[in-house]
Amino acid sequence: MSEELNKTKNGYSADNITVLEGLEAVRMRPAMYIGDVNTRGLHHLVYEVVDNSIDEALAGYCTKINVSILEDNSIRVEDNGRGIPVDMHEKEGRSALEVVMTILHAGGKFDKGSYKVSGGLHGVGVSCVNALSTLMKVSVFRDGKEYEQEYSKGIPTYSVREVGDSSKTGTTTQFKPDGSIFTVLEYNYETLCTRLRELAFLNKGLELSITDYRVKNEDGSYLSERFLSEHGLKDFIEYLDGNREKLMPEPIYIEGQKQDIPIEVAMQYNTTFSENIHSYVNNINTHEGGTHLSGFRRGLTRTLKSYADKSGMLEKLKFEITGDDFREGLTAVISVKVQEPQFEGQTKTKLGNNEVMGAVDQIVSELLTNYLEENPKEAKQIVNKVILAATARHAARKARELVQRQTVLGVAGLPGKLADCSDADPQKCELFLVEGDSAGGTAKQGRNREYQAILPLRGKILNVEKAMPHRVLDSEEIKNIYTALGVSIGTAEDSKALNMEKLRYHKVVIMTDADVDGSHIATLILTFFFRYMRELIESGYVYIATPPLYLVKKGKQERYCWTEEERQKYQEEFGESGVSVQRYKGLGEMSETQLWETTMNPESRTFRQVDIENASEADRVFSMLMGDEVPPRREFIEKNATYANIDA
Repeated sequence: MSEELNKTKNGYSADNITVLEGLEAVRMRPAMYIGDVNTRGLHHLVYEVVDNSIDEALAGYCTKINVSILEDNSIRVEDNGRGIPVDMHEKEGRSALEVVMTILHAGGKFDKGSYKVSGGLHGVGVSCVNALSTLMKVSVFRDGKEYEQEYSKGIPTYSVREVGDSSKTGTTTQFKPDGSIFTVLEYNYETLCTRLRELAFLNKGLELSITDYRVKNEDGSYLSERFLSEHGLKDFIEYLDGNREKLMPEPIYIEGQKQDIPIEVAMQYNTTFSENIHSYVNNINTHEGGTHLSGFRRGLTRTLKSYADKSGMLEKLKFEITGDDFREGLTAVISVKVQEPQFEGQTKTKLGNNEVMGAVDQIVSELLTNYLEENPKEAKQIVNKVILAATARHAARKARELVQRQTVLGVAGLPGKLADCSDADPQKCELFLVEGDSAGGTAKQGRNREYQAILPLRGKILNVEKAMPHRVLDSEEIKNIYTALGVSIGTAEDSKALNMEKLRYHKVVIMTDADVDGSHIATLILTFFFRYMRELIESGYVYIATPPLYLVKKGKQERYCWTEEERQKYQEEFGESGVSVQRYKGLGEMSETQLWETTMNPESRTFRQVDIENASEADRVFSMLMGDEVPPRREFIEKNATYANIDA
């Protein structure tokens, strides 16, 4: 057979190989560069542009960054840095500004003479934003002049041009995301505020502001906010722990440099039972941890253990203290600046640089030792907290072992209320956590028995935010959840972590009534997952079902409505006369057919997947919603709830 004939027969030759030029690859596979084309990816565009300005701040040339959401949902980012260079790039034969804006992996962050450290995780930066925008305009102010260039879908519409004189310096970037790529085009003001607030804490002295030109206040001004942190991570800790009872008046603050690595740590103990440690590298939230987190834990444990032993406070303790005990009730933020960070892990947010571990360990050990010696009262409070944690852990061991024994029994040891599914493939199986026996009964009748399991929960589960760990594991409903899922507690690396190898379902669905009590129960369950089963959320296995609020009927016509606006709309299509409206106060008021059609059928249901976009903010919100402090919770509910019964 000839070579030409063979090529034709196989249908695969050199002619089938496509080479994507310039930014075409970004437009072809945008999720590879920005994560997704939904809400998260849309907001990531803003973060990439802001990161360029942050790099100028890290280099010492930028003190202000302004973000504006314009009326058409385009974004403008302004800074007072040096301005992107506009002179001719020798190798590319065009302006450096055009090179930065149109070529992947082009920018000053790859030249260590320009930026010693820089943010932005994968180095794709602003050129990706350009590729995914129908219109982008960049104005550069430097050398007493103003320059500009515009682009459409990553392609320049004209060469860089000088437009006039200017006494200021900096870069202004305005872009409009491409509606043919993104499924969502509306920016969320609060989401952007959360990131800018975080950046302000991580870069003390840097002023960040945001203005939303879509929303006017009562006085006619536009919705806006300004973020400026004088004390950096100390202020961050105060913000995160604002709803918790603190053990010490001021956070412990550690700052220094080892092996040319700037290290900043702030930490504070509180009366809760959870560990809340947030780590950053070059302003990137490393939610998978890494060597900097390991170095912090090692330095903390060794230093506190040494102090506690010398103080004699551990003499009467009849069991060994573990590393977990030193971190219970601890809120901490670790921020390091690394010249060439190496990331690994499932989502490339785990720091792998080995030299960072020793540097963080050393500086934490040195400066924490000094703090303990200079503050004996606070040191004693910390050791007492550690002893309390160790005692509680010892008491929790039997409860944990009981959960383990129930779990390893497998199907025979499953909770009696669990109606399991017949399929044994976790990737296909769904577990619905249903509020109450009545709704549970309806769900059992309406489900697809092949791949849908139902676990009814009795009333409101324990609020784990206020409970000691052994009380959590004593809770019957929580034990049932552990056992039904098939997971065990404790791994070789972390005694509190989940062992997910025997997880029996890859969809865990919270299905509660569409009312205030249902929302409260869903929040209690989410709090439990966030504090004790965070791996489930991080793996993308947790969902919230969305049952309808109303059924609008007229004759043979009927329509389910999920919002009050929908109900009003369809009531006006149908006309006023002869229309009946059924308000579902609970899942149990639906027939099994209705529940299946609206809430459980994969062909027609809507699930909201739970993820953790910002772990530090999620930590703060859970502590505020489920903790002891009433005023912040009341304020939050009044601001966010469409209906609520507000009490203490």
